[in-house]
Amino acid sequence: MRRLLGLAAVLAVAGCGGVTSTAATTAPAALTLSGPATAKVAGQDVTPVGKVEPRLPVTVRSFDGEQVTVTDVDRIVAVDLYGTLGEVVFTLGLGDNVVGRDSSTGFPSAAHVPVVTAGGHDLNAEAILDLDPTVVLTDTSIGPPEVPQQLRAAGVPVVFFDPTRTLEGVPDQIRAVARTLGVEEAGEALVARVDGEIASARELAPTGEDAPRITFLYVRGSAGVYLMAGPGSGADSMIASVGGVDVGTDIGLDKPFVPITSEALLTAQPEVVIVLTKGLESVGGVDGLLKIPGLAQTPAGQHRRIVDVDDTDLLSFGPRVGQTITALATVLYQS
Repeated sequence: MRRLLGLAAVLAVAGCGGVTSTAATTAPAALTLSGPATAKVAGQDVTPVGKVEPRLPVTVRSFDGEQVTVTDVDRIVAVDLYGTLGEVVFTLGLGDNVVGRDSSTGFPSAAHVPVVTAGGHDLNAEAILDLDPTVVLTDTSIGPPEVPQQLRAAGVPVVFFDPTRTLEGVPDQIRAVARTLGVEEAGEALVARVDGEIASARELAPTGEDAPRITFLYVRGSAGVYLMAGPGSGADSMIASVGGVDVGTDIGLDKPFVPITSEALLTAQPEVVIVLTKGLESVGGVDGLLKIPGLAQTPAGQHRRIVDVDDTDLLSFGPRVGQTITALATVLYQS
């Protein structure tokens, strides 16, 4: 992920105040996970709400402050860092209209759609214009920033959306995309469905004081990137949704991602580590991950409680977020 890779170069090592943890090495009573596991989302593909008939034209206020009029949604390009916008468009029932996507929009229905993000997560103006799009949906999580301006200069309507990814923000994100594409009724139907799935998923997580201590580590071995999540990472919201304590936030990290240090891990004493599947593969699996200084001495490391989640699922906060929460809760408490 381009933004996360860049964080490795600019973030300072988080201080942890030299606190010595006395956390037990056994699991909380509710935690049944006993070793490595993969949290698999049941619905690997999207399920559209049904056939839709867009009502156009519409004029919306883009997240960058511009007023944008959309008159045609026959050829949609949807691109952001996590694949959220593409997932929303497909689930709203307009998947057949998508002619360009980012590399994170990885569910089966989108596999045939051309990728317009060169090098993984960089927009390519020429590749997008070659697709003759009638509207481009994007946000500031992906760049370079001059590309959307080039598209607007060429006469293509470009609508920016809020780049923040939180569980609470999912309904508003769906509504914003639906409004832009002239399918507000479908948007409300999708919000109702997603809200129901989130509520059902959260019921799987136990409540009480004995919450498991969980951390999300973003690792890319080939690039030498090893980051620990903190407040605002998105992972903190997912951890809370499954009844866990985000240890990065708990020990006082003040940035979404900071370089991993042995001091931080030993202070945090996570009982579970969540990683992205490709990230885990990049460091040589669980054994490679446990070579990170300090991790093997934590309860998570001692018991090899490493949970990997597909790269396109964990932080997208799209329409399948309830299914992702269900997958995590199932692994943690019903394995």
